[in-house]
Amino acid sequence: MKIHSCAEAPAGVVVSRVRPGSAAAAAGVCGGDRLLAVNGAPLRDVIDFQFNAGEEELRVELERAGARTAARLVRRPGRDLGLEFETPRPAEISTCANKCVFCFIHQLPRGMRRSLYVKDDDYRLSFLHGNYITLTDLDEAELDRIETQRLSPLYVSVHATDPALRHELLGRPRVATPILPVMARLARAGISMHAQIVLCPGLNDGAQLARTVFDLSALHPGVRTAAIVPVGLTRHRQRLPELRSLEPGEARALAATVTAWQAELRARLGSRFVFLADEIYLRAGLDVPPGRAYEGFPVLEDGIGLVRRFEDGFRRASHRLRGRRRPPRTITVVSGEMFAPRLAGLLGDLAVAGLTVDVAAVPNDFFGRKIAVAGLLTGQDIQRELARRRLGGRVLIPGVTLREQDGVFLDDLTPADLARDLDVPVQVVAPTPRALLRALVAE
Repeated sequence: MKIHSCAEAPAGVVVSRVRPGSAAAAAGVCGGDRLLAVNGAPLRDVIDFQFNAGEEELRVELERAGARTAARLVRRPGRDLGLEFETPRPAEISTCANKCVFCFIHQLPRGMRRSLYVKDDDYRLSFLHGNYITLTDLDEAELDRIETQRLSPLYVSVHATDPALRHELLGRPRVATPILPVMARLARAGISMHAQIVLCPGLNDGAQLARTVFDLSALHPGVRTAAIVPVGLTRHRQRLPELRSLEPGEARALAATVTAWQAELRARLGSRFVFLADEIYLRAGLDVPPGRAYEGFPVLEDGIGLVRRFEDGFRRASHRLRGRRRPPRTITVVSGEMFAPRLAGLLGDLAVAGLTVDVAAVPNDFFGRKIAVAGLLTGQDIQRELARRRLGGRVLIPGVTLREQDGVFLDDLTPADLARDLDVPVQVVAPTPRALLRALVAE
């Protein structure tokens, strides 16, 4: 179930930036303008703009400083319009009223930035940004819009297809609409979906997991993939249902089961269909599958195939550096505890004379040691770990540790704070092999 804001969202979409030299700039559109209509079609959000802005020539009605005016945009061949839009404010987002037993937001400590506690369940953000939604409370108008505007792909939090079990996992919401009929309707309308299963041992594993995977596979190709990801448990779980993580032996057994399912489904569907998060292979002490097993890496954002793509890309790119020499230097590279051993192995094979790399595996004391991925490291945990080390001349921080919208850690510290406290330059590096290698060998 989701909750819509009580406040009526203002019409139109607000321009955050106009690229110089673009069609929008030539038409006089400015940052801060609110676009109200395109070629006579009113705009509710950026999706309406994208849906209605396909013509070569556009007449845009806009509001600037309280006054209405119009602009004429002429699309240039092979170029976009040069417009960027503001992200929706929390009051404009449909939020989730479910109380999922595994919800990560319910496990956050108090006192963090308010926006971190927003649980979106908005199909628009699913289409635009790949956010997962439950589909528990879509009304007919929303379903009709998804179908009419072909909002595809969507990313769907399924977790279980057994109606009673899913109702339990979602925290017994007031609305208990079975999910399979809704997904079947969307699939018939040509909407592509990626399904997610947050695996909670003892609840939706075993026979229930098999049922969920094969129920979803019956909707292929409408449902393109089913991603199995481990439940994330922080040390701040209080007055919440008791859950546990996968044990290494369970993770190994699950990996073997999924491999068998993939063979069966590939023979029947032409796709492996079901994929395991990298974290499950690492927890099992297994290597991740080869790149071809990920079929184009369609759900990287779920942590599925990230390790394989990074390692393969690193080996290809680092091969070109063999024989390079650099003035003697030591660089410290920050990583989460889970990936740190593999990263150290990659960097240990880097044949660049004069370069020494120290991988700092940072324990996650803020959320708890069961959280071992880099993307959930806080500034204070990084600072604490690095303060006890002899650092190199520069510290490299993976960009996934920072929030995209404001470039700060989850605890509101900044890379500049770390550089000041550690008295060493801190560089944020995009999470790609080429970006890391460029940072390592830069003069």
